[in-house]
Parts: sequence; C-alpha cells; structure tokens
Amino acid sequence: MLTHLLTDLSRQSLAALRMLLVMTVLLGVGYPVAVWGAGQALVDRADGQPVRVDGEVVGSRLIGQQFEGDEWFHSRPSPQAYDTLASAPSNLGPSNPDLLAAIDERRAEVATREGVSPGDVPPDALTASGSGLDPHISPAYALLQAPRVAEANDLTVDEVEDLVAAHTDGRGLGFLGEPGVNVLELNLAVRASAPGGD
Repeated sequence: MLTHLLTDLSRQSLAALRMLLVMTVLLGVGYPVAVWGAGQALVDRADGQPVRVDGEVVGSRLIGQQFEGDEWFHSRPSPQAYDTLASAPSNLGPSNPDLLAAIDERRAEVATREGVSPGDVPPDALTASGSGLDPHISPAYALLQAPRVAEANDLTVDEVEDLVAAHTDGRGLGFLGEPGVNVLELNLAVRASAPGGD
C-alpha cells in the first residue's frame, strides 16, 4: 500500500513538474515573445512611438518633455521636472495651499511670458497631468503661445496657427477626451518651417 502511494505521488509529481516546465516555456517565454513581435509589427508602438529626425530619436510621441526658450511651445507643468523614472502626480488636493500657490505662480509666469491677462491662461498651463509627462497641450494653450513662437522664429502668427491646427489631434473615437496638440511634433514642425530650418 505504501509503495503504491509513493509510486502515485512520484508519478503525479513528475506530471506536475512537466506541466510547470511546459507552461513556463509557453507563458514565460513564448507569450512575451509573441506580444513583443506583434508590437514590433505595428511600427514603433512597442518601442514607445519614438519621434525621429534624420534617423535620430529626439523624443517620444507618448512622453512629454520640457522646452525652454521663446522659440518653442512649452509643455504642461510636471511635478517631477519630466523625470520619466519618477512619473507621478503631485497628489496635492484642490484646496492644498502648496498647489494653490503653484497655480498662482504658474498663472503669473505664463501671463507675463505670453503678454496676456492672468484670466486668459488655460487650465492645462497651470496644472500637471496625472503622470506629469503629458505630451499634449490644449489647442487654446498652443494658440496662446503662437504669437511668441512666431516672433522668435521669424514666422507670421497665421503660419504658426496653421501649424497648430495641422497638429491638433481630435477626440479619441470622435467623442472621448478633448482635442490636444502634441508639443514635440508641433515644435519640430515650427523648426522645419522657420527660415533656415531643416
């Protein structure tokens, strides 16, 4: 009886071990390789949708980055200074004094930089996204920056506004979210359109 139990136990243990090995190969190796291969077939989607200029990666379509200087459209604020390793919101509530002070400071800074009334500064110029790495700004924020960017790049405001319109993404599926402008792609278009640009 004991011998029969040990034989059954060892047979079942070997079957379980074989199943573990098969499932490890299928789900631990085969499935990830298949998903990676499918992602590669979808043109850069598995690699974070890199944006290339002359074959060199200059950023990602999915990750915001900081732009400084009058010649560039500026991105939304980031609580972590666009550090992709520390991507997170500030977690400050809407009545937190630190958040309110940061919003007031940003409002004054943007209004001064763009030469507009503080009341004309759109909300996405004042607050960060949930990740702090949003690559988009609202069309309103882009149009607010258009005169400054046009002047710094020797372009007309109409030319820059046309670039904003051309780089405005609509709502997802026609009804989800809000229209947005990808800042990196817009800045590359401005650089290419400017006199002496590539």
